[in-house]
Amino acid sequence: MTTENTLLQTDIEGYLKLHENKDMLRILTCGSVDDGKSTLIGRLLFDSKMIFEDQMAAIEKDSKRFNTTDEAFDLALLVDGLQSEREQGITIDVAYRYFATEQRKFIIADTPGHEQYTRNMATGASTSDLAIILIDARHGVQVQTRRHSYICSQLGIKHVIIAINKMDAVGYDQGIYQGIKKAYREFAKDLAFTDVRFVPISALKGDNVVNESENMTWYPGSTLIKLLNTVSVEQDRSESFRFQVQYVNRPNLDFRGFCGTVASGEIRVGDTIAALPSGKESRIKSIVTFDGELEKAVAGQAVTLTLTDEIDISRGDMLVRPHDKPNSTTHFEADVVWMTEEPLCVDREYALKLGSKAVYGYADAINYKVDINHLTQHSTQQLALNEMGNCHFSVTEPVQFDAYDDNRATGAFIIIDRLTNVTVGAGMIRKAIDAGKGKQREISAFELEMNALVRKHFPHWGVKDISKA
Repeated sequence: MTTENTLLQTDIEGYLKLHENKDMLRILTCGSVDDGKSTLIGRLLFDSKMIFEDQMAAIEKDSKRFNTTDEAFDLALLVDGLQSEREQGITIDVAYRYFATEQRKFIIADTPGHEQYTRNMATGASTSDLAIILIDARHGVQVQTRRHSYICSQLGIKHVIIAINKMDAVGYDQGIYQGIKKAYREFAKDLAFTDVRFVPISALKGDNVVNESENMTWYPGSTLIKLLNTVSVEQDRSESFRFQVQYVNRPNLDFRGFCGTVASGEIRVGDTIAALPSGKESRIKSIVTFDGELEKAVAGQAVTLTLTDEIDISRGDMLVRPHDKPNSTTHFEADVVWMTEEPLCVDREYALKLGSKAVYGYADAINYKVDINHLTQHSTQQLALNEMGNCHFSVTEPVQFDAYDDNRATGAFIIIDRLTNVTVGAGMIRKAIDAGKGKQREISAFELEMNALVRKHFPHWGVKDISKA
């Protein structure tokens, strides 16, 4: 941090510019209950000199008050901010913390380990590039370790660091570390991870977190912070240009721009685009931001695009390159994480939100639910709280998407209860399907009667005879 400290004291603008140009890595910490996730994040912040003096004083005071570590300095309190978390010494909600090194910036999501808060963990995983999965060296691979690993895999995380924590509690035994490493590799061989690293640590004592451990000289690898600084995730991001329109900006007669965030890929002034679902083409006239116009916009940038032609585009439409279009269909297969007490039921209508596009739809079939403990599939008619399953969905109008494995930004959606407006589930689209391949929803007698009346009295509407569907 020497270079940055010098700039901070002598050239504040240079410091801000250096900081702005660093790449961002989003990290998830997960694992079983009491594996030390919050303590690890506290140790990263503490050893990276990212804690202010007033924060230190407050944590010292609260460590004595809640006495979760026999009045010793409790690093977990840096992220466990809720009163109930501090009283019980557990994590309940997802806590996000920010820190930076000379190499890059980080956003860490500290997620709960309890099974009842699996939905919170899935929420944190949905935006993460890398997962730190903690394992308590005293207990080895647990049920929640397997559960969280499976969810990380399903949610598209390719890079994981298996931090075998509390090595101080087992005398820094190399044999225990190797045994856990072997057991986890055996379990995770069928998961979709492409990069799995192992590191033995003690978050409480600071071994191999930021500083190399003098107690584990047998470990030849890098410290945790070095792994975080050097891991490359750029290859996981889609290069296909996708821009979901969030708002049409029309401040006067001379300006009409389409506001949104570039979901993936990049776009330049003069490039040809196609607007979906209409398919009409135009060219990028300008890329406008608060700070002025740009020649190029990349993934993650919030911009306003103007076009050379007048095209009917509204919220929920997608701008893409004409030769690289996503799927567009009313039927698709998706994996679902269910997040509420009332179960997901076949044929019940929900609101589905894919990016900025909102449609109505239902699951016309639940293909199976997953026993996460054994990674086996079982038939079911509904999904309960925290369960994961595979479903066929039908929606009221065509939606544009990529398979989640190809593009996380455009392959994800949320499920909303139409009566309460509560988010009840999260989905990852696996593929488009033909309408006839899923189970067909049984049409009620009332729907048949109403359909017949409309066709009889309003034939000019051209309503389809659903009795022959």
